[in-house]
Amino acid sequence: MGLRILYNSLDPAHKLPFGVLTPGETCQLTIAIPRSCQTVRVILVLERENGEKFQELEFQRDHAAEPYEYYRLFFSLEEPGLFYYYFRITTRNEQFRLLKQGEDTNIEAGSYWQLSCVSTRFPVPAEYEGRVFYQIFPDRFHQVGRCDLTDKLQPYWIHQDLSEPPVWRPNERGEVLNNDFYGGNLAGIREKLPYLHDLGVGALYLNPIFMAYSSHRYDTADYSRIDPMLGTDQDFQDLCNAAHDLEMKIILDGVFSHTGSNSIYFDANHIFGHGAVSDPHSPYRSWYLFRHYPNDYESWWGFKTLPCLNKHDPGFIDYLFGSDESIIAKWFRLGADGMRLDVVDELPDDFLMALRERLRALNPKALLIGEVWEDASNKISYGVRRRYFTEAQLDSVMNYPWRNAILSFARGEDDGRQLRRAVLTLAENYPAAVLNANLNLLSSHDVPRALTALVDPTDGEREDLARRTMTAAQLAMGKARLRLATFLQFTLPGAPCIYYGDEAGMTGYRDPFNRAYYPWGKEDLALQGHYRALGRLKSQSEALRRGSVEVLDAQDGHFVFRRRHGKEVVTLWCNASPLPWYAAPPGKLLLGDPRLPSMGFCAMETSN
Repeated sequence: MGLRILYNSLDPAHKLPFGVLTPGETCQLTIAIPRSCQTVRVILVLERENGEKFQELEFQRDHAAEPYEYYRLFFSLEEPGLFYYYFRITTRNEQFRLLKQGEDTNIEAGSYWQLSCVSTRFPVPAEYEGRVFYQIFPDRFHQVGRCDLTDKLQPYWIHQDLSEPPVWRPNERGEVLNNDFYGGNLAGIREKLPYLHDLGVGALYLNPIFMAYSSHRYDTADYSRIDPMLGTDQDFQDLCNAAHDLEMKIILDGVFSHTGSNSIYFDANHIFGHGAVSDPHSPYRSWYLFRHYPNDYESWWGFKTLPCLNKHDPGFIDYLFGSDESIIAKWFRLGADGMRLDVVDELPDDFLMALRERLRALNPKALLIGEVWEDASNKISYGVRRRYFTEAQLDSVMNYPWRNAILSFARGEDDGRQLRRAVLTLAENYPAAVLNANLNLLSSHDVPRALTALVDPTDGEREDLARRTMTAAQLAMGKARLRLATFLQFTLPGAPCIYYGDEAGMTGYRDPFNRAYYPWGKEDLALQGHYRALGRLKSQSEALRRGSVEVLDAQDGHFVFRRRHGKEVVTLWCNASPLPWYAAPPGKLLLGDPRLPSMGFCAMETSN
């Protein structure tokens, strides 16, 4: 069997620096070719994302060390962009393309390597790297006092028993209205800030809080008002001030791809009087995309209750963020620190960049997170390649790729190799600061809770899901898996994001079962303690917050990786196999047990 040509973009012996480049930064590539090939010429072929040739650069023969010859190239990219590359090699007998096949190379068959050059104009705020987030579905967390419900959109009803499951059955017309409420409010969140601070939380990500009809509030009725069920502008400002006193940040959910049909802007029900439907001369009419006024219009995924906004309309842009009196300016003045953009894939590049510039003008350290479900570095949405990182449009995205990989590993469906691939893919494709601020989640309002998904990842009709229960044995197994999964969530690069109640042992299939009320007084205290320990570990280690990542072992249900920052080195072991495993070398134990049982984990400060 002949020798292979050696090149691995993950290996510093072949590519420096690791991962993405910035404009003008020197990149060094080294390729090793067997001498028996009798190589004449090695060319790096760079293409733009659309397949257009960008550059061809020739390697120089650097040295030989039997049985290989080593060719080296130094180059830089002067403009941000997403590029792909391969090698064209000419020998005395033939010419061929060298392509990527996994972490190996192959002749003529395979894929190209990805290389991003990213803009540095909006650096990720350093304080968010490795920060612990906590996601709150506001209606379902905690209530203090009674809010004035005079202007609450009708009809609605409030659960008297907080332990009741959310309503999932459709009404007599087959509609699920999402208009049942539990009464959680901003004052309730404020009262629980000391608990969250003790948990190690440094930022709250709040699902939508603006006036809306539904309990999820992704059908905005008025961007300028807090929903009456949650409180007032003053309640929001008080929450922000109290959070800031504890050095905690407040991140709002921005829903700018659509509004509710029952809103002051669209007014399909003719409640407000000057909406796009109720008033043909409404200033809001141009905000929407009518095919035939007033009943035929573009709506989000075909839901007529969610009419799409025209993101290029000057009036809408000015209202939302264009002026000093805009909606965004108001909420940042009252204390918001950043935003998570709902369905960011549906926001055009020019809209996103203008919003980004406005946020940073209001607050130079404003954080902008995007809801992206895939690898955000090369995402194509509606036929358009997105520039979230190459143009520095986002600081962070919701890390669903790692969620899926971590849960699969903890369930024993992956022996570690898929997790390794997922970790290294994003580590290579994302800017380091973005990776360290990435929202690492295991649960959210859009997916089943981790504890449930770790035991039963199957889906079904809501009627079926409502009947499913877990045995005591399944619950115990799920919690063991959850401890391992959260260990990875907190120790891999990124900002771990706890979905409210996961630390208390809450279960639940997909929406709406994952949106029950927090079980105050009935929490799993041992599980809470586990989360608290992970929060301390993250906050006390610069390597875990900002360090590089290197996977040392990923097979047979074992996953070992190293985080390094300066002289601090932390090595982490995970055992998802059914057998105990002892593999930890000497070092300072930070968390866990070096005698790794099944579902065991261990963090140690090591010398290398």
